[in-house]
Amino acid sequence: MGRSVMAALRLGLSLHRHPLRLCPFSPTTPSISSRSHLEFFSFSLSSDPKCCLSTSVYPLLNPSSSFTKLLVRAFATSAEASSPSSSSSRMVKAIRVHEFGGPEVLKWEDVEIGEPKEGEVRVRNRAIGLNFIDVYFRKGVYKAPSMPFTPGMEAVGEVVAVGPGLTGRQVGDLVAYAGHPLGSYAEEQILPADKVVPLPSSVSPIIAASVMLKGLTAHYLVRRCFKVEAGHTVLVHAAAGGVGSLLCQWANALGATVIGTVSTEEKAIQAKEDGCHHVIIYKEEDFVTRVNEITSGQGVEVVYDSVGKDTFQGSLDCLKLRGYMVLFGQSSGVPDPVPLSALAVKSLFLTRPSLMQYIVTREQLLEASGELFANIASGVLRVRVNHKYPLSQAAEAHADLENRRTTGSVVLIPDA
Repeated sequence: MGRSVMAALRLGLSLHRHPLRLCPFSPTTPSISSRSHLEFFSFSLSSDPKCCLSTSVYPLLNPSSSFTKLLVRAFATSAEASSPSSSSSRMVKAIRVHEFGGPEVLKWEDVEIGEPKEGEVRVRNRAIGLNFIDVYFRKGVYKAPSMPFTPGMEAVGEVVAVGPGLTGRQVGDLVAYAGHPLGSYAEEQILPADKVVPLPSSVSPIIAASVMLKGLTAHYLVRRCFKVEAGHTVLVHAAAGGVGSLLCQWANALGATVIGTVSTEEKAIQAKEDGCHHVIIYKEEDFVTRVNEITSGQGVEVVYDSVGKDTFQGSLDCLKLRGYMVLFGQSSGVPDPVPLSALAVKSLFLTRPSLMQYIVTREQLLEASGELFANIASGVLRVRVNHKYPLSQAAEAHADLENRRTTGSVVLIPDA
């Protein structure tokens, strides 16, 4: 047997014992290329100290030689040994966005999901919450970290794998999450373990998935951004919506007088059931005038406005002296710029809060979710899941949400 063949065999044995870390091809790095069953298998030698092959070998490389063929096979074996096995990744279905636009850009596709790394868990979703912020990401109002991307910011599911060394989570746990990272519109997803919370048995997965993001939002709005207390009068726009419904119930339970605006008589009935003392159908009457009548010209302590452009100026007009304008959404568009001098007339406070700044630490997340789940279990908060769609029909769900054809909460259920 020739020396070159023996060298290849020794190299192959070395690679089997110490698999090489292959690196991307670079024109500045000596490369090996041979036509074999691998179809122009090309690679570059890495700087891995375990690789003892010196550059003096390169002159021996002849594409048709036995040495090169064996060497290519050795590297192929090494690559298989050092890369994740097929069993460590799988294909799952997910909604993907390749371009910004209307509901039609939501595509039902196969995506690959790997194993959780340190500090991560893999979750098989049982129910996924639909929120208006998903529309903002789909349209490009909010920027996703990459393109294409999988939308969605809340879900409940079962832990099916945990990363190495992780404690406190185990396979079989039911967990809920809300916020970052994006990606809940999928059958399975990888999540940071510190971003999921245990789901108590008193709350069903569908209820929790429908309320995590909206409920945590309602929590920070009434408990932290502006602390609602007995005797306050509050104005809630979109009072029959997912967040609006929870805001009305929570503020009422805290002893406030609640005024809500809605678009239809049907939604007005729901808003009253959810604790609104006064309901304004804004298509039939001017909400500023009506709020002025209800408060005898005094105005309200706080306005919770998720509509934005269409209601912003009127919301400011409804505030009493030193009132709080809390703009937490913009379903009708971004409001026109407001000069600071406009706030000075009544010494108003204006804030544009985001949930992520109120659950920065795990302790804050656990405290907020714990209070949310407790209020659901005790009946203080009644969650309406009025609409369910198969995950594959997320585009239809988005269209209904944007066209105000939904009330309460909407969930997506992974296709069976």
